[in-house]
Amino acid sequence: MAATGTEQTEPGTYYVSTPIYYVNDAPHLGHAYTTVAGDVLTRWHRQRGEKVWYLTGTDEHGQKIMRTAEANGVSPQEWCDRLVEEAWKPLWEHLEIANDDFIRTTEQRHTDRVQEFVQDLYDRGEIYQGGYAGPYCVACEEYKTYAELLDGEGEYAGQKLCPIHKKPVEMLKEENYFFKLSEYGERLLAHYAENPDFIQPESARNEVVQFVRQGLEDLSISRSTFDWGVKIPWDDKHVIYVWIDALLNYATAVGYGADPERFADVFPADVHLVGKDILRFHAVIWPAMLMANGLPLPKRVVANGWLMVGGEKMSKSNLTGISPQQLTGHFGVDAYRWYFLRAIAFGQDGSFSWEDFSARYTSELANDYGNLASRVAAMVGKYFGGTLPDGSAAHGDAEQALVEALGKAVSEADDRIGEQLDFAGGIAAVFDFVKQVNGYLTEQEPWKVAKDTSDEARARLATILYTAAESLRACAVLLNAVMPDTSQKLWDSLGAEESLGALADQRIGDAARWGRLPAGATVTKGAALFPRLED
Repeated sequence: MAATGTEQTEPGTYYVSTPIYYVNDAPHLGHAYTTVAGDVLTRWHRQRGEKVWYLTGTDEHGQKIMRTAEANGVSPQEWCDRLVEEAWKPLWEHLEIANDDFIRTTEQRHTDRVQEFVQDLYDRGEIYQGGYAGPYCVACEEYKTYAELLDGEGEYAGQKLCPIHKKPVEMLKEENYFFKLSEYGERLLAHYAENPDFIQPESARNEVVQFVRQGLEDLSISRSTFDWGVKIPWDDKHVIYVWIDALLNYATAVGYGADPERFADVFPADVHLVGKDILRFHAVIWPAMLMANGLPLPKRVVANGWLMVGGEKMSKSNLTGISPQQLTGHFGVDAYRWYFLRAIAFGQDGSFSWEDFSARYTSELANDYGNLASRVAAMVGKYFGGTLPDGSAAHGDAEQALVEALGKAVSEADDRIGEQLDFAGGIAAVFDFVKQVNGYLTEQEPWKVAKDTSDEARARLATILYTAAESLRACAVLLNAVMPDTSQKLWDSLGAEESLGALADQRIGDAARWGRLPAGATVTKGAALFPRLED
């Protein structure tokens, strides 16, 4: 992980961000789901040969974190430092997240710029002082409307609940500063209409459009009942509302107010990945803030669905939080990265189950893909002494069908993963090709061809095994973004590192170019890519 924030990017940078995550507790599967998706997307674009900037980080201000720290007997800063260094950063390293920066909202490079941004809005007449009273959810760090609250039952009978956290809201009344959000409704609707892909998926877009059409209220952008936050620069009795503070990370991390040249090169983001429960902040408040300050808007805000277990959103508050390490310890990191993007359509809610993970692992990873790699390496070792033979002599219709199938798989995977963020569809395209290669070997029966010692049969055997090995070469490239460790092992097994160079340097656009793996490459059979699972 690179996390310095000082590296320079060049024009044309593909900029992707995750939400910055609250550090009130350790990360769970939901956090990891979004972060792995961003990692696969940016690795894919790197493999296209593009310049990429991938940002993640932590949101460390606000009342929720202050109360959590107090409950644990430490200061908010001590709590944040502990969680970031002992839980968040180690998990991203464990999951092989290749982020280019890790922004913390308590860093001075962020807080100074937040004050500058808000001061600029104030100077432009976009902020005024007023008062507000209403129901407030500390967990959401958001005032709620009465219409969206739920009636409590059982222990919460007679109370109004947050619709997301199912916990009672608090009634707050305070003097605040307000951002003139109500003035941006028509401009936002016009932007949505002119840029239909700005909010994805379509269901999320429709929800936001309907919300804005109902009319926007001015937004309280300060709090005066607690002090854990960035001070309002012209009135230090107030701290900046944590969401205004947090959203600005996408600008402060890439040079806003500090490095104009870099900021112009990288900003705005190509893709903001967010959970659907925080979509309005990113698709309404964030673009309005940028409009107010004369800055360009992100190209896409993409909302992923919720991971569900037992019919409820996966979260600590619902007691359904599951540690990613519980799964990686059993299935492995690469299988973990693969499963959630393969099994759940990105943008939709999806249910996780141990049984489904086990079944998919065994069927697709171990039996289809891992077994294919193992069989091919074993046969090259057995019949050609571990040296990849020249497969050109007997190349025929069956081989040409695979060449064409590979071209289709590469094109479809590139469009689905790189453009549509349809990870499940892109991965499925690659694994459909894996099935075709397995079918090819079943039909060609190289183990039977090997029994014939004639020159013609020998040439045919060489073609069959070269075709299978060259197909695996392409699979290693196509799956590198999803399963980097496994892909590297396969790349090494095929002798491709010595003959073609580093796997990371292989381009998606070249994956379908047939014949790249040279005859004479040393093929070795290593340990199983996907070992049999223990019960």
